[in-house]
Amino acid sequence: MTDNNYMMRALELAKKGCGWVNPNPMVGAVIVKDGHVIGEGYHQRYGELHAERHALASCTVSPAGAAMYVTLEPCCHFGKTPPCTEAIVESGIKRVVIGSSDPNPLVAGKGIEILKRHGIEVTEGVLQEDCNKLNEVFFHFIQNKTPYVVMKYAMTMDGKIATRTGASRWITGEAARERVQRDRHRYTGIMTGAGTVVADNPMLTCRLHDGKSPVRIICDTRLKTPLSANVVQTAQQYRTILATCCTDRAKARPYQDAGCEVFIVGQKGEHVDLKALMPALGGKGIDSILLEGGEALNWSALESGVVHKLQVYLAPKLFGGSSAKSPIGGVGVAVPAGAYQLSRPTVTMFGDDIMLESEVL
Repeated sequence: MTDNNYMMRALELAKKGCGWVNPNPMVGAVIVKDGHVIGEGYHQRYGELHAERHALASCTVSPAGAAMYVTLEPCCHFGKTPPCTEAIVESGIKRVVIGSSDPNPLVAGKGIEILKRHGIEVTEGVLQEDCNKLNEVFFHFIQNKTPYVVMKYAMTMDGKIATRTGASRWITGEAARERVQRDRHRYTGIMTGAGTVVADNPMLTCRLHDGKSPVRIICDTRLKTPLSANVVQTAQQYRTILATCCTDRAKARPYQDAGCEVFIVGQKGEHVDLKALMPALGGKGIDSILLEGGEALNWSALESGVVHKLQVYLAPKLFGGSSAKSPIGGVGVAVPAGAYQLSRPTVTMFGDDIMLESEVL
């Protein structure tokens, strides 16, 4: 077994914390002694022990003289839990193999320095690209204090997200829709516009039996969301934020009484200033958002520069209709050279449907 093999196992473990550790990173750890794995662990829940301490606690024999493989540089500061560097030093571990360095200013190389200072051999950058990819949300959030935003939509092969009558259920099959539910679990927030709430009355929850529902964020410039809407009626059960430009406290009160949080933000053009909204959401611990908006909100988000990734589900169907909706509206760009540029997409099949995933460049 090589360093890469053990780090791959650490990555598998880290992914088990997906959706449960936000806004912390997903981290996995494997302890190896005399060619045998003697301990494993991962960060399971926000506020609970980190991967390194779980791995040490699971050791079947003494970890003295062993090597630890960990996907992220061990922390060296007191937060919800004590520093992992302290536990590693006390355990007698002699080598630590690290995937990603931690951009958190409280760590950022300090963890590695502490280990070296205590005579522990440190190897860095093993499967670094995979380890970095695992925590793209954490890396963005810890450096920018704003949510990592993923714009998601499903469309037919002629680029329609609904028929001419507005009907949209269902464009994709069950496998693709199940993946969307897993992403609702993975990301901390889900965002849509008041128009979508009025038209579809969605719940915007995670429907996986073992999943965590996201914080629901409704962009509602004038506070027109019906008080009878599902998102309002269930706000006591699922955290719900209404982002609005309306400063009328009397108008906001019924929503607050129902359990909604009302964020008053500035206006850009005819809509909520999404650029100004992002730091406010980040300040509330929302590190990531799955944007499931209509064409107006999608354009506004792109134009505001808050979108980091696109997930496009493409179904082998045709709707036709010049009045049928497309995924992104607004005024659009004037010339092809002004197009928003995306990275080369990854392609994943879900039954008969395709998911294209690209970063916004």
